[in-house]
Order: sequence, then C-alpha cells, then structure tokens
Amino acid sequence: MDAKELVRRYEAGERDFAGADLGGANLIGADLTAAHLHNADLSGANLSEADLIGADLTVADLRGAKLSMAKLNMAKLNLADLIGADLVKAYLSEVNLCRANLSWANLERASLLFANLHKANLRNANLIGADLSGADLREANLSGAFLSEADLRRAILDGADLTKANLTRVNLTNANLTGVNLTGANLGEARLSGAHMSGANLTGAIMPDGTRHP
Repeated sequence: MDAKELVRRYEAGERDFAGADLGGANLIGADLTAAHLHNADLSGANLSEADLIGADLTVADLRGAKLSMAKLNMAKLNLADLIGADLVKAYLSEVNLCRANLSWANLERASLLFANLHKANLRNANLIGADLSGADLREANLSGAFLSEADLRRAILDGADLTKANLTRVNLTNANLTGVNLTGANLGEARLSGAHMSGANLTGAIMPDGTRHP
C-alpha cells in the first residue's frame, strides 16, 4: 500500500490498516484521525503535521519517522519503535507511550502533558524544552537524555533512570522522584520546590547550586 491508496481508502471511510507496509511513505499533513495502524511499518515515513489524534499505533515501526508538529494527542503508541524519530514540537498530550522505544528520538519542545511513558526507553533522547508536566515516567530509562529547560511539574518519575541526564534549568516543582537514579546527572539551576526525592541516588550529580553531590 502506498500513501495515496491509504489516504483514498481513509477518505472512503476505512479505518483498519493494521500491519500496513508504509515504510518511507509521504504522508505530510495527512488526516488519519483514529486510524488503526497497529503493527504497521511506518519506518522512515514523513508524517510531519499529520493528524493522528486517537490513532492506534501500538507496536508500530516508526524508526526514523518524521513526526514534527504531528498531532498525536490520545494516540496509542505503546510498545512502538520510535528510535531516532523526529518529534520536534509534536502534540502528544495524554498519549500512551508505555514501553515504547524512543531512544535517540528528537522530542525538542514537544507537548507531552499527562503522557503515559511508563517503562519507556528514552535513552539519549532530546527533550529540551519539552512539556512533560503531569507525565507518568515511572521506571522510564532517561539515561543520557537531554532535558534542559523541560517542564516536569507534577511528573511521576518513581524508579526512573536519569543517569548522566542533562537536567539544567528543568522545572521539577512538585514532581515525584522517589527512588530515581540521578548518578552523574546535571541538575544545575533546576527547580526542585516541593519535589519528593526519598531514596533518590544523587551520587556525583551536579546540584542546582552548582555543587557536586558526593
């Protein structure tokens, strides 16, 4: 199936495209609201500015896909493969990314309000300036991630791995950091007012005042 056929069938009322082979497809700005793309191959596809609100992309292959400014609010992306995907300024509020692989993905300035990222792999991901307020990041792998100036107010990060993550100027006001691994992380100028940090590992971390934790 190519992009034109997908759009034609969608416009005709079809919604079930599970397992579709759309690798490298040009779907810029396409309207695929609530489409069923479970286990679809969208690797390298261009979905920039596409409307995928409420779409089912569970277990989909989105490696290297372009999703900048795409609308993915309330979409299902659990267990999806998004390694190296471009999600700059994407709209991901209340999205389900549970156990998704987002390592090396670019999520700069993306909106992830109340997103479910439980046990997601965000190793070395770019989350600079991203809005993750209220997001569920329990047991997520954020080792080496770039979170400078990100908004993590009220985020739940219990048991998350933030080893060597860049958290400079991040807003962690009222966030839950219970049992978080912050070994070697950079928390320079971070806002931690009201944050819960019991059991957190801060070995070698740079603290908000610039001092290094023993």
